Amino acid sequence: MKKTALFGFFTAIIFVLSVTPLLAENYSVKIGGGPTGGTFNTFANAMAIYVPKVNSTINATAVGSGGSVENVKRVSRGESDFGLCYAVDSDLGFQGKLPQDKKKYAGLRAMGYLYGAPAQLVVRADSGIKSAMDLKRKRVAVGNAGSGAAASAERFFRHIGVWNNFKPQFMGYSAAASAFKDGKIDAFWVLVGYPNRSVIEASVQVKIALMDVGVDAEKTGFYKSFAYSPVTIPAGAYGKEFPECKTFQDSTILSTNEKLPEHLIYTVMKTLWSKEGMKKMVSAKKTFKEMTMENALKGVSVPFHPGAVKFWKEQGQKIPENLIK
Repeated sequence: MKKTALFGFFTAIIFVLSVTPLLAENYSVKIGGGPTGGTFNTFANAMAIYVPKVNSTINATAVGSGGSVENVKRVSRGESDFGLCYAVDSDLGFQGKLPQDKKKYAGLRAMGYLYGAPAQLVVRADSGIKSAMDLKRKRVAVGNAGSGAAASAERFFRHIGVWNNFKPQFMGYSAAASAFKDGKIDAFWVLVGYPNRSVIEASVQVKIALMDVGVDAEKTGFYKSFAYSPVTIPAGAYGKEFPECKTFQDSTILSTNEKLPEHLIYTVMKTLWSKEGMKKMVSAKKTFKEMTMENALKGVSVPFHPGAVKFWKEQGQKIPENLIK
């Protein structure tokens, strides 16, 4: 009986070690989220709680951020250890092609795909606005300065020729929803998973509509200029009366700095992409159900961190050579 008990004990220890690698030293890490009311913050907070719960040697803190573009810069410089970044912003930043910023943020490394973030242009149902082309002389909130939302809005509206015809309001999602309800702005733009809390907040007091920006994107050749992908928000996403909406989306990637130790990244990934880890993230927000093994490489536009390469290869993923550095 004693031998059987000892065998069972050591088997359990070996299993635990194989599931969650032990780190030899303590780490304190910062996770870059996004504007208040956004999905970036939800994930960063959930990650900051769950990773230390499983790994006692890791202390994690979710930190506020303007969003994707700011995270690209902070993570590349090592000011944040992890951050949520959109694939298009990551690619442009890595190549030194961000607007008004030609610096190459080459310290950025990918870990894995989290979820798709569709563009959503919200207007009043009775506004008479039928297309993004109708926004001339309107007041439009486009997201915080430095956010992926603001960057995508500028790219899209410049591309279709209306950016210089309205005064963009740089404010976060919750602030935009509040200003929209108060009649201080005519429309607001979010780049985030659906259903989004700020859009829901706006719809409580005002009858809203979502514009089919995907139609204008296709007509003007937007997809030939930028690596966004067409997507349809299904009917009923914001209530029974809402029809489907054609739009485009970016891929949200969990990113890290190239200098972080391989074993730290590997451990964090084994924690987050375990069955229990993915379940915990989905419990924080249903949007994260896209965070699966099958979607691991979806939309990734910069090289993977060596710790991520090791993890995904163990999962049977074939990583393209251009994403290994």
